Amino acid sequence: MNKISLIFGALAMAATTPLAAQPRGDEPVAVPRSIKQGIDFVYVDPQMANVAKRKQRPQNWLARLFDFGASRRSAPNPMFLDLARGLEHYQSTWGRLPQTKIPAGAVMKRGSTGKRVALLRTRLGLPAVGGYDEMLAQRVSDYQRVHGLGRPDGIAGRATITSLNLGATHYAKRIAINMERAYRLPQTRAFDRYVVVDSGAAETYLFDRDRKVDQMRVIVGSNETKTPMMAVLMRNAKANPYWHVPPDLVRTLTAKKVKEQGVSYFDNFHYEVLSDWSGNGRVLDPKSINWRQVAASKANPTFLVRQKPGPWNSMGQMKFEMPNDFGIYLHDSPLKELFAKEDRWISNGCVRLEDYRRFATWVFGQMPQASAPEQRIDLPRPVPVYMTYLTVEPSGSGVMFRPDPYGFDALAMPQMFDSRMNIAAVATDRAAG
Repeated sequence: MNKISLIFGALAMAATTPLAAQPRGDEPVAVPRSIKQGIDFVYVDPQMANVAKRKQRPQNWLARLFDFGASRRSAPNPMFLDLARGLEHYQSTWGRLPQTKIPAGAVMKRGSTGKRVALLRTRLGLPAVGGYDEMLAQRVSDYQRVHGLGRPDGIAGRATITSLNLGATHYAKRIAINMERAYRLPQTRAFDRYVVVDSGAAETYLFDRDRKVDQMRVIVGSNETKTPMMAVLMRNAKANPYWHVPPDLVRTLTAKKVKEQGVSYFDNFHYEVLSDWSGNGRVLDPKSINWRQVAASKANPTFLVRQKPGPWNSMGQMKFEMPNDFGIYLHDSPLKELFAKEDRWISNGCVRLEDYRRFATWVFGQMPQASAPEQRIDLPRPVPVYMTYLTVEPSGSGVMFRPDPYGFDALAMPQMFDSRMNIAAVATDRAAG
């Protein structure tokens, strides 16, 4: 039975103040700066905060032995357990190597010799004598693969040396940060079904009775328009949705397009103009609006511009709504080719689904049939959606690190650790779990 010494703690859960009702379109609203998104979740629905007490003040991290095989009514999320095992493996492999510092210098590769090569060999657990041979190149490749340094090539360049000099403790702390995020995910038996959106991986996972039954690629927010870490209930979907253009984009973008292309822009790109945001607005002739004045104004317009349903619509064929103050939801996308790219951090914050039909079939039990524009389809039961951010992935050989596109790991380091808060060593004695 494996035991591991973990660091657990709870940071304050930040409640949000509802935003004043206003026309804002189908685009996200920035998360307030008071919410430290390195670790903190925004619990939109209080019943989902089942891991830590709300309003709990940050405390000193305490070492705790966790028994993987213990029988209990509920346990931390499976993603947490995988990371915990990954930490144990990392500490027993890469963490046991000499933490030798390697001075900056020229790129080292097969055939290189000298003092820096000897230090590199020592750092990776090889005898200092031997030069940059095939064995060292393989060790460098293994290190690059585990630590997310791009395509492993066995060449010790600047990025590889910088990573090695950060040391194993730095990476163990990154695993612990990701464990803390995963610890905020649902405990076992908390929900029958739930969704995890991982904006660190740009992937979405579907869980049924704590078992991952499906996953797909997603497109999430860019570094400038981050997808927030939050927990919310998905309550309905809308088939054949309109896209409501945010008022500031009408002023800064739509008006500019009309000036360049004329009012034919609306027909060409399937837009229409309504008198207001009430839901009962009159359709207006775009020619009746002074677009130059709209573009020059500092105030947002009160009329509504929306894109009609269809294969051209920015929302795609369906969007999945989760009431929240930040305008975040999941939706289809007409730009399917973007899901083949590795860089999928390009949205304005909302989550675009690779296969909305597969997602909808799982959510509803079958693919809903709808033909009317903006047809609302309520879920039989709300489905919890946890939007997290993981930069460490469990693997068959421990863990693999990913880039930190939002900089949340760097933000979380001082939240979780100071000079006295170091990860405890793996426990070897029998202690209470």
